[in-house]
Amino acid sequence: MPAFKDHFSGHAPDYARFRPGYPDALFDLLTSLADRRELAVDVGSGSGQAALPLAERFGRVVATDASGSQLRHATGALSRLVCLAERLPLRDGSADLITVAQALHWLDVERFGAEARRVLRPGGILAVWTYRWFRMEPPFAEAVTRFYARVAPCWPPERALVESGYATLPLPGEPVPVPLLAMRDRWPLAAVAGYLRTWSATKRFSARHGEDPVAEFERDAGGLDAVGPDGLAVEWDLVVRVMRV
Repeated sequence: MPAFKDHFSGHAPDYARFRPGYPDALFDLLTSLADRRELAVDVGSGSGQAALPLAERFGRVVATDASGSQLRHATGALSRLVCLAERLPLRDGSADLITVAQALHWLDVERFGAEARRVLRPGGILAVWTYRWFRMEPPFAEAVTRFYARVAPCWPPERALVESGYATLPLPGEPVPVPLLAMRDRWPLAAVAGYLRTWSATKRFSARHGEDPVAEFERDAGGLDAVGPDGLAVEWDLVVRVMRV
């Protein structure tokens, strides 16, 4: 089993503050697919961007992550377990839903798939999702594109799985059709900069070159027209795979 690659513990506060949330429509869909709503398990939970909405819909939610630093920023009515996704300390057939939000590419997918099959009750739901590039209104979009081009060589190799939309990754169970979903928000420019600082490529760039590439983005974008009081429109397409196990 590959060793845990910790790209995020060092900036857990930024991750909790600046990572985008997911649409209610996604959680409503998953809730409707689950035959029971007693236990949901969010794997690779980070600071709880998926676990917290699930806690509003399921009797109990267990947030798991290999990074205790990340989990400490997951507030709310959650049970927290610091563990590997491939070795979940949960009973056989105990979960109604397992989710993996923007984290499957960091896992040993075959081992995790076997573990998910073990932990899910028969007919339980496994849902994984990812998002790739985000869109902004011009002229700020061009500043982000220049930033992306600068840090792109520093993405870990697992990023290729995100770009493919997890299409080739083997998952247990039978696929369930999912409608197209998107994440939409309005952010001040400072939030965009904060989000860019959560990228693993940004952290690797800083370690490799000894400078913060987001500072250049801020100078670049700061010379553009002022952001309105409602902030900037930002949008990501979600790629969601749902399996009934």
